[in-house]
Amino acid sequence: MDNSDSRSISEIESEQQASTEEVVSLAKNPEFDRDIFTEFAVILDKFKPVLVAITANEKLMDRLPVKKGVESIEKELTRAQRLIQGAYSRSPIKEIEVVTQELGRSLGLVLFASIDASTEVKQHIAELHRELMNVKFDISFTPSPSPSLSSSPCVIHGPRPSKESGFISEQGSSINEIEEEKISLGIDDVVFQLRYGNDEEFRLALLVLSDFISDQVIDKDWIHEEDIIPILLNRLGSSKPHNRLTIIQILRVLALDNDENKEKMTDVVCLSGLVKSLARDAEEGREAVGLLLELSNISAVRRRIGRIQGCIVMLVTMLNGDDPTSSHDSAKLLIALSSNTQNVLHMAEAGYFKPLVHCLKEGSDMSKILMATAVSRMELTDQCRASLGEDGAVEPLVKMFKSGKLEAKLSALNALQNLSNLTENIKLLITAGIVSPLLQLLFSVTSVLMTLREPASAILARIAQSETILVKQDVAQQMLSLLNLSSPVIQYHLLQALNSIASHSSASKVRRKMKENCAVQLLLPFLTESNIKIRSAALNLLYTLSKDSPEEFMEQLGESYLINIVNIISSSASESEKAAAIGIVSNLPVSNKKSTEVLKKLHFLPILISLMSSGASISAKTWLEESIAGVLVRFTVPSDKKLQLLSAELGVIPILVKLLASESSLAKCRAAISLAQLSQNSVALRKSRKSRWTCMPPSADTFCQVHDGYCVVKSTFCLVKAGAVPPLIQILEGQEREADESVLNALATLLQDEIWESGSLYIAKTSAVQAIIKVLESGTVKAQEKALWILERIFGIEEHRSQYGESAQAVLIDLAQNGNPRLKPTVAKVLARLQLLQEQSSYF
Repeated sequence: MDNSDSRSISEIESEQQASTEEVVSLAKNPEFDRDIFTEFAVILDKFKPVLVAITANEKLMDRLPVKKGVESIEKELTRAQRLIQGAYSRSPIKEIEVVTQELGRSLGLVLFASIDASTEVKQHIAELHRELMNVKFDISFTPSPSPSLSSSPCVIHGPRPSKESGFISEQGSSINEIEEEKISLGIDDVVFQLRYGNDEEFRLALLVLSDFISDQVIDKDWIHEEDIIPILLNRLGSSKPHNRLTIIQILRVLALDNDENKEKMTDVVCLSGLVKSLARDAEEGREAVGLLLELSNISAVRRRIGRIQGCIVMLVTMLNGDDPTSSHDSAKLLIALSSNTQNVLHMAEAGYFKPLVHCLKEGSDMSKILMATAVSRMELTDQCRASLGEDGAVEPLVKMFKSGKLEAKLSALNALQNLSNLTENIKLLITAGIVSPLLQLLFSVTSVLMTLREPASAILARIAQSETILVKQDVAQQMLSLLNLSSPVIQYHLLQALNSIASHSSASKVRRKMKENCAVQLLLPFLTESNIKIRSAALNLLYTLSKDSPEEFMEQLGESYLINIVNIISSSASESEKAAAIGIVSNLPVSNKKSTEVLKKLHFLPILISLMSSGASISAKTWLEESIAGVLVRFTVPSDKKLQLLSAELGVIPILVKLLASESSLAKCRAAISLAQLSQNSVALRKSRKSRWTCMPPSADTFCQVHDGYCVVKSTFCLVKAGAVPPLIQILEGQEREADESVLNALATLLQDEIWESGSLYIAKTSAVQAIIKVLESGTVKAQEKALWILERIFGIEEHRSQYGESAQAVLIDLAQNGNPRLKPTVAKVLARLQLLQEQSSYF
């Protein structure tokens, strides 16, 4: 039965029954004219129903000793089958007697471990065990061999031992030795060895004691008189693992339905020893938790177990473990221990929250407050917060807050504040109806409720992170009206909540209504607030509101507050605050020249360049890059060459090239826009190589093959000399498509009418054509439109048509057939360049 673990209980049962029936059938064969075989068959007939009862009990078969016993039974049945067929001896009386007793010993092992079996089954096992162990066949009876056996060609005369049979013989010999030693021990010897014996003597005494108990040789009075239970408990802590397991198994048998024996196992020393066993070998832990569960119907045990260090932690660990029996018994024991409030708190600390949630729902008012206070003070992981939410903690806590007295309200709010740190719990809070009571509390002027306002505002800030909050009408307007009536802590939370609400993708109506209700005018005074947390929160909200209707926002902002914002950028130690402030400036309309002049006077560009040069922490880096890139669009507008020259002189162009490598698509897009704006004027600003007015001839390094003149980055804004073309192409080669249009617009400035041929040669030389074709496959319509315009110019050169035309054909034809209709005229022009379409085609 080496593969027993892979077989189902029903398979084991059917195989065992078949084996038994086969041996019985052989023994009853009329060809065997031997009384000994008939007697053996009668014994095996009794064996069958007992074996079925054992294998049908799944819980019983989960026990390792039972499995071992059943394996041993199967081996002995195989041995009996071979024996009857003549494989071992022609005079098999002694061997049959040994097999019968070995079956008895195997059954004894099963009996010893059959704690969970019914009393009736255990009684049948015990009776058959005694009969098998005491069997004696008549050795003087030696019948002659059956003629049919001797003449049968299938019979193997004489023994033919294999490795397996040799092993069985050694095992049987070892068992025989143990049995002989056991037989030599009397009752008094057992008690003596249990008290004073060394490990081996103690082990033997335990086995004999187990036999005594299963064979009912001893009674409960003898157990009591000899102090067997205290002896076993005294030896538990110092015993070796196999002896500890046996002790606990014996104690479980003695505790079963015997309150007097249980009482002897209730002292703290005994319980502590059992708790230590929980953390040991899986089988020992399984037996220990089973015994503790058996003892837990005594109130003193429940009280003491909870106080033993590590007990509840180990029970929770076993509850979540892989052993189904240990998990089941641990769950029942934890339920039994949960009648004690302190135990419930220990369970929660160990990550098992169901008893705590039950107390929140069904406990007394004092118990509910105690549990809520515990939740508020716990250092909860997100997994623990999720467990509390899933187990149902949110609803009773909200109920406590709504209808409880002051102490209950405070403890519930603090607990909910802890739970609200997890996004999954926010929906539960809204569903439980907490928003309106929170707002009512914040509007309250009752002095006794003032202590509740801070946790209430913190929870509201968390709830606002969920878009579900938008179903609550006028929440944002109510919060705005509370801003100037609140303490700094509450103001901070309200500003956080308002920003979360305004930031939701579907909150455009809310933002518009906030601005109609003078939100910007209400927030601007916070720019001079000394409390950096409040000032930062106000800036974040202003940044969010500045994204819509920038002209209107600029009017409300005014010059004085713009100066305040620049001062914050230049002096603040907070990178996120700087990013928000720069973000506000980046959202101001580029066309507003007055704001540009104010920023120039305030030396805003050097501040930005210094920020980009010094670098930023990872948390604020992306936001800073996006905001700075947005502001630089203002300082590079092509209509103001003086402003462009100022920007270039201050070192803006290297910053823009650096931003092309940003992790933010928005920063890359904005940087490409600025570079395109600068490059539009490069042709006009280049110095012709025919120029005679220069005092000193330009360096050969400054000659630009695209512009066919001398280019200096700070004065002509040349993309080629700035090294901007390779990173621009790299963006097109990437997987993100957001910046494609801006990048193509920048590259298109190298294909202006005066320089299109040299620009085409340069772009082709930099291996950009395939990247541009890629945009045709997956870019936006506007990006595709610009890519087609570029390709039309590039394919104006024969060399490029022959080199790249074939790779572009399939995409172009697909666009002609399936692309956006507005692309068709441009697609037709490119196809005509490739001589794949006549210029008179209806596509034009």
